[in-house]
Amino acid sequence: MRYLHTMLRVRNLDVAMRFYRDALGLKEVRRIENDKGRFTLVFLCSSDDLEALKKQPSSRGAPLVELTYNWDEEKYGEDRFFGHLAYEVDDIYATCEKLMKAGVTINRPPRDGNMAFVRSPDLHSIELLQKGEPKPPQEPWSSMPNTGHW
Repeated sequence: MRYLHTMLRVRNLDVAMRFYRDALGLKEVRRIENDKGRFTLVFLCSSDDLEALKKQPSSRGAPLVELTYNWDEEKYGEDRFFGHLAYEVDDIYATCEKLMKAGVTINRPPRDGNMAFVRSPDLHSIELLQKGEPKPPQEPWSSMPNTGHW
């Protein structure tokens, strides 16, 4: 398992960038504008991690901070600004199977062979992403419904 990023929701992307980029000195390394989903993702890393990041696959560099800006105003409350921790795993199906056997609920099953979400006992969301290409969809995952929220 490899740590990837922590996602934080921001209300104003310009203000957030002035803090994370200009004040803290983090470097923007990737930006995704999603018109259909009406959100922007900005991935940042520390200057000390920049050289190591350049040697990694561009799609899943680490360690990063992901700022998520939803274009439509949302009222998060303080407890919803933290989004999730993300880890890349060698086999998403085997990881989810192991977690289920340990009594962990798979809140968002890896139906696509690529992404799943679970929650910690303190209700922190954890995103699991398949290393490399997504695995072909397979049962029981492909027909497993979501449980709760993440």
